[in-house]
Amino acid sequence: MAKDVICGMYVDEAKTPFRAEQDGVKYYFCSTKCLETFLAPARELRKLKLLTLFAFALGIPTAIFEYGYKISWLLPHNVWLFLLATPVQFIAGWRFYRGTVDAIKARQANMDSLIALGTSAAWLYSALVTFQGIFWQPIFPGEHVYFTESGLIIGFILLGKLMEHGMKGRATAAIRKLLDLQPKMATVVRGSKEVKVPVEKVAVGDVIVVRPGEGIPVDGIVVSGESAVDESMITGESMPVSKKPGSAVIGGTINKSGLLKFKAAKVGSDTALSHIVKMVQEAVAARAPMQRLADVVSAYFVPAVIIIAVAAAAYWYFIQGFSFPMALSILIAVLIIACPCALGIATPAAIMIGASKGAQNGILIKSGEFLEKARKLQVIVFDKTGTLTKGKPAVTDIVPFGSGYDKGKVLQLAAVAEKGSEHPIGIAMVEKAVAVGIRLPQGKLHQTVAGKGIAAAYNGKKILVGNRTFMRESHIEINAAAEERISILERGGKTAVAVAFDKRLIGVIAVADTLKEDSRAAVERLHHMGKQVIMITGDNERTASAIAQQLGIKRVLANVLPGEKAAKIKELQKEGKVVAMVGDGINDAPALAQADVGIAIGAGTDVAKETGGIVLMRDDLMDVAAAIELSKMTVAKMKQNLFWAFFYNVALIPVAAGVLYPFTGLLLNPIFAAIAMASSSVTVVGNSLLLNRHKPRK
Repeated sequence: MAKDVICGMYVDEAKTPFRAEQDGVKYYFCSTKCLETFLAPARELRKLKLLTLFAFALGIPTAIFEYGYKISWLLPHNVWLFLLATPVQFIAGWRFYRGTVDAIKARQANMDSLIALGTSAAWLYSALVTFQGIFWQPIFPGEHVYFTESGLIIGFILLGKLMEHGMKGRATAAIRKLLDLQPKMATVVRGSKEVKVPVEKVAVGDVIVVRPGEGIPVDGIVVSGESAVDESMITGESMPVSKKPGSAVIGGTINKSGLLKFKAAKVGSDTALSHIVKMVQEAVAARAPMQRLADVVSAYFVPAVIIIAVAAAAYWYFIQGFSFPMALSILIAVLIIACPCALGIATPAAIMIGASKGAQNGILIKSGEFLEKARKLQVIVFDKTGTLTKGKPAVTDIVPFGSGYDKGKVLQLAAVAEKGSEHPIGIAMVEKAVAVGIRLPQGKLHQTVAGKGIAAAYNGKKILVGNRTFMRESHIEINAAAEERISILERGGKTAVAVAFDKRLIGVIAVADTLKEDSRAAVERLHHMGKQVIMITGDNERTASAIAQQLGIKRVLANVLPGEKAAKIKELQKEGKVVAMVGDGINDAPALAQADVGIAIGAGTDVAKETGGIVLMRDDLMDVAAAIELSKMTVAKMKQNLFWAFFYNVALIPVAAGVLYPFTGLLLNPIFAAIAMASSSVTVVGNSLLLNRHKPRK
């Protein structure tokens, strides 16, 4: 059995004729409607909006004229109601008839079957009552009709479906944005010339030239040149990576400083970016949708209601000798009483209030699926860079060496050299100097050595800022005391940058990706709620452990490559855990899709936000706990709503079938079916509105 990725119903792969294949992945659907939604979600969503508006535009006047103002201008009152309700029944409600036919073809009952039967029974009965005495002799007592019930049932259920379909195109949009990262053209060396060719025509072994600021089109190995490459869109790590001959480069990343020539190693569907796209597709397709109780029950409920209605009518007609009109009234009463008006809005009503309450508090929850799952979460996996940390380096320590240089002077000279630099470490130094009010005079003759450091002239003397290799090649001595201090900083997960002036070492500046202000409080809150918190990162074990220790996180997954994050989430799920992934980067997209609940940081990339099921719009990690609390409250309301929806309908089915007639001599008038439906709807909506009282704890 496969799962319909649109509605969540189980589908027999061998029986269903509704199927599609996209990018090598096969999908199965329960109906034409779900297939069309998958193939053209934007078109289907627009159509659903128009039909919902159409249903209410005619359904509300029908209710006003049926229960309020009696219109009888030119035509009888009931004929006006017929003219208003019929377009709703057969235009807005056509999808339910088509869904019923599809269910019959697939040999399984669905929600559409019950909606079509119930609304058709109400409409047919009302139409017969409307025109009896005009075209044929009266067969039903009284003149009361149920056009409002049939029309508004369709309107409310379409509204629920509209809310469910609101975010169905997100996975496709996320995949499209991933693919947009790859440059469309590549500069390939052909003989002695450089030729621009479409990236699709790049072959393995081609030598490609990438200048500063350009995107790297495919995966490959550097053959000449040195540069720093921004891989944050793939790896999520903020520090540019030094590249030199022999280094691997990844398609979709950005060359920052020097010219690189590399040999294409992987092209087309073999690139790392293509693998990430494929993982997003597979994880989205495999994600289990929220279990819709109404769909499961309808498989048994629909046949049971039909059997009860027919059996009751047959019993009173053949055995008790009732007239055919009275027996037909009993059959229609059973179908009307079973029609799931409240059932159709029980879940959407709670979702609508819960989702709007979340939005008011900066928590965007995309569908009821994630509201249902968030309350069950046992493990929360946080990406490090940009999620728990700020995602960009900042100066954390300034250690001066020797006499005549204090922290301010060391920072000033380093910032003079880095002024105008595009390297994140240089930018961090300049920002720190500006923040503390240090004046930055203009240096001269700035020279960058990719992957090593920068040199500049100031007051006729040379400033050097860089790593050990840069200092050693520049004949700057790093004594044992300085080396020990640098090692201590590095063991703390920081990047130590040496600063030299006038041919001697004057200090070390440590730079690190610092924690967000709310990270530790958020982790503590989740621990208090009994959740296991794990940190995942591409960083080395030492840096990752240093960050985790500050946060009180005991389990760390370090050295995790971009393509491995989703696999790590899957491993946790195989342990029987319900897992959330909290991330902000493109490299997090497969893991966000694989997780039971993907939670994207609002300040992160569009792909992360579109792949995640919950988006924290305020970039406040405390909202992870708030989302779980909101989920618990909303699901409680959903369960209560489903109970009341079933209670009203199921409890009155025996009454509608005439079970009380032998004792009281009374049969249920179909009007009480309408009252029951109205009462259950009011109960469901009123109960959902109580969610507005919920305030997330801080």
